Amino acid sequence: MEELRTRIARTLRREREAKALSVSELARRAGISKATVSQLESGYGNPSVETLWALGVALDVPFAVLVDQQSSAPTLIRADAIAGVPSAAAAYSATLLSASPPGARRDVYLIQAEPGDPRRSEPHHAGTTEHVILVSGQARIGPAGDPVLLNPGDYLSYPGDAPHVFEATEPGTSAVLISELR
Repeated sequence: MEELRTRIARTLRREREAKALSVSELARRAGISKATVSQLESGYGNPSVETLWALGVALDVPFAVLVDQQSSAPTLIRADAIAGVPSAAAAYSATLLSASPPGARRDVYLIQAEPGDPRRSEPHHAGTTEHVILVSGQARIGPAGDPVLLNPGDYLSYPGDAPHVFEATEPGTSAVLISELR
């Protein structure tokens, strides 16, 4: 997690400065406290998925830009070494598996969730479509007003630029989520 915090700190500051925003202005646009932005830029704190999404929207960059470890070497992520970004509102974490390379517009995540409060997502960038393949467990996923019950192996595609939800209904639920940006 330490390496992830360092990456987030470096990228957050770079993106904020590239947009010529003050810490206060970024905090205002993201709807979070100035102290939170300062802590994250200093490499402290444990940001939630919600905080990173809000910062990404405020900076007009995909979530993946804030957490990606850029490398040209092959990338192997062992399931037992996964360190995702947790949600502040649900038993849910998102691990970026593959960020979209320059020119391409898709990010791949492994989602791990437990029954309890659903993970409610605000709309992402306009034109975003999410693709989900449920790997294990069971979950209600999709548009906030009309989620679909998925079982292992089921695939669902839905607009990510509208409110949507991921609600695990069985322990040990996991899914591969592909966020496609147009």
